Amino acid sequence: MIHKKRREELLSILGDDAVIIVSTNSEQKRNSDVNYPFRPDSSFWYLTGFIEPDAIAVFSKNNYSIFLRPKDQTKEIWNGLRLGIDLAPETLLVDQAYDIDSFFDESSSQINESSSVYFDAPTDGGWKDNSSTNKLNPAITALLGEKLKPLNPYISEMRLIKDTSEIKNMQVAADLASKAHIQAMVKTHPGLYEYNIAAEFDSVFRNENSQHSYPPIVAGGENACILHYTENNKLLNDGDLLLIDAGCEILGYASDITRTFPVNGRFSPPQKEIYEIVLDAQKQAIASIMPGEDVNKPHEIVCEIITRGLMKLGIMEDVSNLREFYMHGTGHWLGLDVHDVGTKESGNLFREFQVGMVTTVEPGIYIRKDDKIDPKYWNIGIRIEDDVLVTIDGNHVLSAAAIKNIDDIELLMSHR
Repeated sequence: MIHKKRREELLSILGDDAVIIVSTNSEQKRNSDVNYPFRPDSSFWYLTGFIEPDAIAVFSKNNYSIFLRPKDQTKEIWNGLRLGIDLAPETLLVDQAYDIDSFFDESSSQINESSSVYFDAPTDGGWKDNSSTNKLNPAITALLGEKLKPLNPYISEMRLIKDTSEIKNMQVAADLASKAHIQAMVKTHPGLYEYNIAAEFDSVFRNENSQHSYPPIVAGGENACILHYTENNKLLNDGDLLLIDAGCEILGYASDITRTFPVNGRFSPPQKEIYEIVLDAQKQAIASIMPGEDVNKPHEIVCEIITRGLMKLGIMEDVSNLREFYMHGTGHWLGLDVHDVGTKESGNLFREFQVGMVTTVEPGIYIRKDDKIDPKYWNIGIRIEDDVLVTIDGNHVLSAAAIKNIDDIELLMSHR
């Protein structure tokens, strides 16, 4: 079982005396008696494979215990079946399973025998103080005292390097999101609304038993210059561009793809000029990704190409203006979280790419109305984003099925 292998690897890193405690989050209230759809804490799932809320796993070299919600017939009628204590040992391959309310009584001996206990609260702030069981994280922290050591840095390093099964899931997620982006290009035409195109992603994802890995951005015209635009409710006008940043999740693993294309199917000359700068920057940045290369190299390449291109067009006066038009990083780690764990630095230096890392590459140019800029460039917002796996020979673009060359986009949209 892959989760067992991960626990063993983590213990080999932390030493024979280590005890590891990892907990998942609680359900979060949306309003009244309605909760948001539950998703387990990523690191908890990574080590246990258990997807229910309100659970804690404790494991060491010689013992693995899980604390979870007991069976409850009334609550199961309303909210669905629970694994329960009796089935947990065989299902999750644990030595013992207990009611989560007995955590302090049943775990104390295992914890007391160790001089090093590794624990972090769930990353999304689980265990809120809105029920008796949700007060565990601060209580665990207080109980452990000087024994307590941070766990997240070690799990983050493990999660940064994807294994074969993780890569397979991420490829499926990238393929499905690519399919949705292609369908969006085919379906888009002037007179629709952003939400009409957002619905295409809903349909593609749900029909494959998937879901969004983050709230999608479907931004037409000037809305594309808002980096995290999510209103997705404005009219799509003839002559405007449409920027779509959308990905899906497969078995917990995310894709993250952005494409920008003309609402009417044909790039205008100014749109082409800006688009070609972004695409050239992205392609050269991707080409630089390989084992041993500095992880900041793609960003350096992108900044250089965008600066040179915008200065040639007279949009930028000098290099100091770059952040007015390109104000975000060129990529982030991708995995169980769409902005996945793992540092980009090693000491005071940037780390190097390693085989099994997955990063996004997402340069962009965003030009708002400005009297100092030729009006033909106003309200052009372009971002192109792909998911890139570092391989032994260089890299593999997981999202390559989502077309991005101008000729390919215009040809596809001409067949609508």
